[in-house]
Amino acid sequence: MATIKIKQTKSGINRPERQKRTLRALGFTKMNQVLDKEATPQILGMLKKVEHLVTVIK
Repeated sequence: MATIKIKQTKSGINRPERQKRTLRALGFTKMNQVLDKEATPQILGMLKKVEHLVTVIK
């Protein structure tokens, strides 16, 4: 499958617990961190839930 780069651009502070857990499940531990992930339906669904906190880098 294709890989995508994602970057956390906003903080999880003052966000619902579900969004914080989603960021952690994606692998984010700090701001401005860039991760390479497989573009699976599960990952894309998690990105949809926190799309206001992350940026997809092509």
